[in-house]
Amino acid sequence: MVRHFRRFWSLRAALILLVLAPLLIGAAMLTSMVLWTLEKAAEERMQEDVALMARAISLPVSDSLEQGEDEGVRQALESVFRIGRIYGAYVYSASGEPIAAVGAVNPSPRRAEVADIAAAGERRGTYERIQGQDVYSYFVPLTDTGGQVSGLLHVTRRGSDFHDLITDLRVQAIAFMVVGGVFISVLVLLGHRLAIGRHFERLMETMARVEDGQRDFRAGAEGPREIRRLSTALNDMLDGIRRAEHELEDRRRTQARLEDQLRHSEKLAAIGRLASGVAHELGTPLSVVDGKAQRALRRLDGDGPEVRALREVRSEVTRMEHIVRQLLDFARGTSHHYRDTAAGLLASAAATALEHDEASRSVKLELDGEQPGPPCRVDPIRVEQVLVNLLRNAAQAGATTVCLRWQEDGDEILFTVEDDGPGVPGEIRDRLFEPFFTTKAVGEGTGLGLAVVHGIVSEHGGDIAISAADGGGTRVDVRFPVNEDGGQNGDGREESKHDA
Repeated sequence: MVRHFRRFWSLRAALILLVLAPLLIGAAMLTSMVLWTLEKAAEERMQEDVALMARAISLPVSDSLEQGEDEGVRQALESVFRIGRIYGAYVYSASGEPIAAVGAVNPSPRRAEVADIAAAGERRGTYERIQGQDVYSYFVPLTDTGGQVSGLLHVTRRGSDFHDLITDLRVQAIAFMVVGGVFISVLVLLGHRLAIGRHFERLMETMARVEDGQRDFRAGAEGPREIRRLSTALNDMLDGIRRAEHELEDRRRTQARLEDQLRHSEKLAAIGRLASGVAHELGTPLSVVDGKAQRALRRLDGDGPEVRALREVRSEVTRMEHIVRQLLDFARGTSHHYRDTAAGLLASAAATALEHDEASRSVKLELDGEQPGPPCRVDPIRVEQVLVNLLRNAAQAGATTVCLRWQEDGDEILFTVEDDGPGVPGEIRDRLFEPFFTTKAVGEGTGLGLAVVHGIVSEHGGDIAISAADGGGTRVDVRFPVNEDGGQNGDGREESKHDA
């Protein structure tokens, strides 16, 4: 029951029941009151007409009656009867005896009653029935020249005349009420449609389109002031929901990124502990192997198979020691020596270190930047290691020309290493900083170089990004903050500021 009522109860239904219905009921009541007043006035007017006609002929009838002229009495009665609105006219003596009658059959009232009316000497009107007809009777006492009552004039009119007039008034009033009610209903409903309904439909259409996925659709500020304010409030609410969704999505992305970073950090920490343990466990045996191979070479002369074998052993031991150093670099802690160091000096030191690298001798190295360049607060040894690893990777990737640029970019120092090598496929760029991931053949790389680079850059609060170079090679952008507030030495004391 309540559910059906709620489905029925709309703004239009409320307007009909709470506004239109009371208005029509009030109009009907007012019309009824006016109709009742008009009916009473019409009835009184018709009664006055009968009284006026009776008084108009009372004097001629009195004169004829006093002179004994019955024909004169009859003519006077016929004159009023010819008007057409009189049912009958009668004259009685003072004792109630009928003298003359025109029109309907003599009503034959009781003589005593007529005599009493004549004796009272008062005009009187009343409703009565004559031969089955409802009539209105008006009595006028007749007096002679001496002022004595000589008779009674009785004039009647059909009651149906009164009823027909009242019925016509009622029919007209009902017709007026119906036409007026229909007109008012149409006017109110049309006004509701033009002033309110179509604007609410527009708002509902807006909400429906938003629900269907058009999240950027908004309602127009049209219509009356209240509707405009409602449209504005709806738009503000939709904008607020949109902003909340964006903020929630941003928070989700941030949380996902932080979770990924946390998992990555935990993984790196675990790998770092493993790498440190492996490096320490391998360091001593490798030193023993290298020492024994070196002593054996001292005891052998010439270039025999044993000598070549021992040299290969020492070469492999050297490569393994390089791997151990990379493991130790990857597992190294966060205690560093921060100092203000010129970017140009860091780049020059990295280029000098690369000159002694056998794989980089055939590569043309270009330096592009001011000397000594803008300062940045870093651990120079660690940053130099970053640049050396990036330059070595470019050379080992098959590049013939490698360019190292540096410049100040806002509150950061930007180092760019760009080569003309084969480049890095886009699908593996995001994995290059993972420990032990490498694109080199087995035995040619450990996959720790870029992981160490990423760790050093992160420790400095910087950022590193790999992209495709304009010439088809690889471009690596490394950013370091100009000032790193957390830079302290290994003992927790900040180093004095000087250029490296």
